[in-house]
Amino acid sequence: MKIEYIDQQLLRQMLLAGAQSLEANKKVVNALNVFPVPDGDTGTNMSLTMQSAVKEIKTNKANTLEEVASLVANGSLMGARGNSGVILSQLLRGFAKGVRGKERLNTRDLADALKLASDTAYKAVMKPVEGTILTVARESAEQAIIIAKKEKSITTFLEKVILQAEETLKRTPDMLKVLKDAGVVDSGGKGLIYIYLGALGALTGNAPTTEDLEIIQQTVEHEEYVEGNIEFGYCTEFIINAPNANVKKLQNILKDYGDSMLVVGNENVVKIHIHTNNPGEVLEHGLKLGYLSDIKIDNMRLQHRNQNFDNFDNAKSMAKKAKKQYGFITVTMGEGLTKIFKDFDIDAVIEGGQTMNPSTEDFVKAIDTIDAETIFILPNNSNIIMAANQAKNISSKDIRVIPTKSVPQGIASLMVFNLENQPEDNETQMVEAIKTVKTGQVTYAVRDTSYNDIPINQGDILGIADGQIQSVGKAVEKVSIELLSKMITENDEMITIFYGEDTKEEEVKKLGEELEELFPDCDIELYYGGQPLYYYIFSVE
Repeated sequence: MKIEYIDQQLLRQMLLAGAQSLEANKKVVNALNVFPVPDGDTGTNMSLTMQSAVKEIKTNKANTLEEVASLVANGSLMGARGNSGVILSQLLRGFAKGVRGKERLNTRDLADALKLASDTAYKAVMKPVEGTILTVARESAEQAIIIAKKEKSITTFLEKVILQAEETLKRTPDMLKVLKDAGVVDSGGKGLIYIYLGALGALTGNAPTTEDLEIIQQTVEHEEYVEGNIEFGYCTEFIINAPNANVKKLQNILKDYGDSMLVVGNENVVKIHIHTNNPGEVLEHGLKLGYLSDIKIDNMRLQHRNQNFDNFDNAKSMAKKAKKQYGFITVTMGEGLTKIFKDFDIDAVIEGGQTMNPSTEDFVKAIDTIDAETIFILPNNSNIIMAANQAKNISSKDIRVIPTKSVPQGIASLMVFNLENQPEDNETQMVEAIKTVKTGQVTYAVRDTSYNDIPINQGDILGIADGQIQSVGKAVEKVSIELLSKMITENDEMITIFYGEDTKEEEVKKLGEELEELFPDCDIELYYGGQPLYYYIFSVE
């Protein structure tokens, strides 16, 4: 049967099948990580982002094709994890814009939507890099425009688009030297193709039924505060279905009605969450923009009494802190590193890092727990910065994302923070402090490969300095010393060692003694980090 149009039900099935296909193949995508380290998570991040997207159409009613696309765009926005997940969320956002006003899609409509998806993703990335998921999306979308001029069958159209995407993916190593050196294609582009293949399967009947799709959620624990005396008693949530809603204007209107406000949306759908004493008035403002759905109002004072009647003292001890000038959110993994950051009076430590990138929503929820005039976010990982910035754009609070790419950079930025300074001055000094510290990491290889003509075998110990593999060997201690020998210059004065959960204390002390002999002009400090997978994290200043 020739399919020439996609209606809202078929689009729903295609998106669900795309998510299922990616989830089933995420390990393949993870294995394409450039570095052969045990934290390749592109597939996991993209799958969790996609699962968050389709969860919206599983749990909310969508009567039109436009509503299906908008719900998916919103879900991916909040669930985006890692750079690949954020880019995927922007692709879905652009696609939703491309189908606006359409009751069904022919091949030309679909091609236009794919092109707008690519354009939107490119605009969202400050410095687009060719040879990535962006290139796969762009070249396949450009080819889609050409294909759609002659091809009316949606199935044949999508098959040809996938062929172009696969051809582009094969050429990604020619565009990025790091891919060629590692002998892999781009992982994000591969993930996108799995989504396309799943969507095609929904057309051909080779995809699982929508009810077979298991929604997988990865949650991150945050500190929760229960107010001893609740100022705003009604937790109010609803969705506004409205074209061209001015989200910023609505944020400004609602901010005086309560706290814990979240206003998230795109061009068609806006999701509202606020704690207020006047839920009726908040709903009225929503009605001025469009029709409402999924309205939920909870009496938190009643809930508070019911939940804490037998444990009032505990609730009182967890009471929300009074508003202050500055608040801080950081991301790290490991009992020791968490304690170190909390010693800096960090408000919220999100558990995450290389092996588990927090989502945009994780940051939004953490922001919601902090009552401060200005909040600084320290991502401490290059793959988390985009999600942190996406949360910043969503929030109505004054959020400053310090682009820290490692734990040592995060600590260095906190060391120069001055409570007496203005936010702009602190931000400038914290960003400058990042440049004063060098980061080293010691881990192990999960597969055979080569990097910069260095052969690497599975199980080898790797020494990585500021994102580059500098040392390869069989012994952790030897690789650590080789790595630090390449990192340390005559101007450096301090070496700080954070040792992981699988590193014994006596091994750390022995390494410290050797380093004292090798670098007598440097002070050496040892701390238990407790981080998984990485034997050592070094900070050199």
